[in-house]
Amino acid sequence: MKRREFISKSAVLGLIPSINPRKAFAEAIDRENGNTYPSSILDIQSVIKSLIIIQKIEILESVGNRFIVVTSKDGLQGITVLNFRMEYLLPILQGMIQPFFIGKDARDIEQILDTIAHDRAVYKYSGIPLFNCIGQVEIAVMDLLGKAAGIPASDFFGKRIRTEIHMYVSSLTRETSPEEEVANLQKQIAETGAKAVKIKVGGRMSRNADAAPGRSENLIRLLRKTFGDGLTIYADANSSFDLQEGLKMATFLEEYGVSIFEEPCYWEDYNSNQKIASSLKTMKLAGGEQDTSYLRWRDIAQNKVYHVLQPDLYYNGGLTRAFYVEKLAIANGLSIAPHSPKDDPLAAPFFQFASVSPILEGYQEFPGGKKKYPDWYYPHFDIKNGFIKVPTGPGLGLEYDDSVFKNAKIINS
Repeated sequence: MKRREFISKSAVLGLIPSINPRKAFAEAIDRENGNTYPSSILDIQSVIKSLIIIQKIEILESVGNRFIVVTSKDGLQGITVLNFRMEYLLPILQGMIQPFFIGKDARDIEQILDTIAHDRAVYKYSGIPLFNCIGQVEIAVMDLLGKAAGIPASDFFGKRIRTEIHMYVSSLTRETSPEEEVANLQKQIAETGAKAVKIKVGGRMSRNADAAPGRSENLIRLLRKTFGDGLTIYADANSSFDLQEGLKMATFLEEYGVSIFEEPCYWEDYNSNQKIASSLKTMKLAGGEQDTSYLRWRDIAQNKVYHVLQPDLYYNGGLTRAFYVEKLAIANGLSIAPHSPKDDPLAAPFFQFASVSPILEGYQEFPGGKKKYPDWYYPHFDIKNGFIKVPTGPGLGLEYDDSVFKNAKIINS
């Protein structure tokens, strides 16, 4: 991979030519399976020479959303939107996580993440509530660092190998009949040009109960009958089945040419999910959107619980920790498709990840059909001809209208 040079926009930032980001990445993969802690994959100091000291972190409310804004001493800002689960987590974010970042050099993001994860008090809160808070700050910090360097945040992790991402349209409901669902998907495919869909099977954490009697099987049959063999179908069970029923559903889905089956058994039942994965002949098993532990990810990868790993960019702790999971996937011959059912600014880190990952699996998720987007941010993640273009701007690639933050309300937990 050729060395890339970045032109400094400010002498203060002290930019120099970057190293090959995937060289350190590849060296880390060689030793990853024996590690208790993830090996470093970043060398931001080789891209940005000067300190980027984090001066403050604010939660601001505006245009019906809450934002986390990380500001450096030089006045640079990194921004991301808070996801809806943060409504109940602000005390953890503001009281426990933010202090680890204040006064630190943002370029040391891996060291900061490691310090938080192994703090004597913080580890007692481990799980999505903790790592979602960490991910919110980390993603804003990566936006800040990208803006400081004048490059997309993805460039810290690898060379961009995709400028557009092929998407599937996903249905997030189980409330429709098979006929209603297929009609909805026909409309969405016509609007977006997508060549793949994902539908819900089972009842979600439902102990084998379907959303309605026979809905899952009838929906799959009708989908295939309506669209023929040219449509790629993914199915998501959201932990609906035990092992026996999960195996039955997997066999049925394979008969109808479904390509990916997500989370058939309870998400923490790795033994049952692994047994289903090993039984498959033509279909791949995917999962991991609730997982946050690095050691658990290591075990999932080594034991091939899933063929496709699906860390959530926010829930798992941000971009850096998602690339740690990717590293484990590469070391164990697996692929990756981060969980990101978003079409708003929360989708931005996903597109940074997807643009550089060499093991991205298949089509990626787009919730629903054609959208009408607000005018307070740009670019929009608009799907056309089945794909979405990756933003090219610095950081996460988004620009916000000045009015968004001019009169924003400061939120304190």
